[in-house]
Amino acid sequence: MSKQGVLLVNLGTPDSPSVKDVRRYLDEFLMDERVIDISQLGRTLLVKGIIVPFRGPKSAKTYQKIWTDKGSPLMYYSEIMRDELQNRLGGGYQVELGMRYQNPSIESALNKLKEGGVKNIRVIALFPQYASATTGSVHQKVMEIVSKWQAIPDISFINSFHNDPDMISVFAENGRKHDLETYDHYLFSFHGLPQRQLIKGDDSKKHCLQSSDCCSVLTDTNKFCYSAQCHDTARLIAESLNIPRDKYTVTFQSRLGKEPWAQPYTSEVVHNLAKNGTKRLLVFSPAFVADCLETIYEIAEEYDLEFKELGGEKVQLVESLNTHPVWIGVLEKLATQTV
Repeated sequence: MSKQGVLLVNLGTPDSPSVKDVRRYLDEFLMDERVIDISQLGRTLLVKGIIVPFRGPKSAKTYQKIWTDKGSPLMYYSEIMRDELQNRLGGGYQVELGMRYQNPSIESALNKLKEGGVKNIRVIALFPQYASATTGSVHQKVMEIVSKWQAIPDISFINSFHNDPDMISVFAENGRKHDLETYDHYLFSFHGLPQRQLIKGDDSKKHCLQSSDCCSVLTDTNKFCYSAQCHDTARLIAESLNIPRDKYTVTFQSRLGKEPWAQPYTSEVVHNLAKNGTKRLLVFSPAFVADCLETIYEIAEEYDLEFKELGGEKVQLVESLNTHPVWIGVLEKLATQTV
């Protein structure tokens, strides 16, 4: 009997922390038209002429700080997710892992599913909140590849799972490990996006950034808005932990360039809190299902150091979903539910 196929896709990682491999990764990542959505000429000049040559060596040093004997943390956790999900689903399924950028490629993972003769494919982009630059890019890449196949099986996509109750419970459980009452404030820090991409995603053209609180409540108008989904994820985690609204802030990190990105910026909020006397800060990062450069280094190392230099005592990162068995159960649910 034919198996059902499941394709897990994460963002990607360099093959090694060498400058050469980091530059190759950055080049593929930043040349994606959904990531830097400007003209091809402008993107080529910016990425190949400025960002990759100059940022590559700096990023390589950062990757070297988080690299382990098992390789990239993101790759390590993603491979375990694949293997654990395969164990959960059993012999009636074939689970493969692909990275949107670098290895293993989405194409190689899809080819394995094709060679396995699967009767259908469920694509799960490992990003809780939908964004064109992440989930949208994965879906586009999958469709480009399979469009060249002679026989195309049934394919279904998971758009987002930002409000999945079991996922929320894992983040909340991980937060409780840190004795919540000992912290003065809580941050929910999500990966940033340029404001222009948020605006482009507003099909109504009448809602996005038209007010200061346009993302605070998820509605039919902004249901596909990355920022609105981020706020909703944060609200659900905070409610499950009984964190009052005035005790937490939703922020965005990892911006690139000088144009405005989703705000407020995590770095600025961390600085302001320290200057205003906040001593202990607990940070959730619910845009990532696996700990990676943006969490292990940017939050746990950089923000912690900056916070202490301004008078704070501690920025504590809450670990991500990683290989938590309840999270694997969420993947099982996404793989088997009727879309």
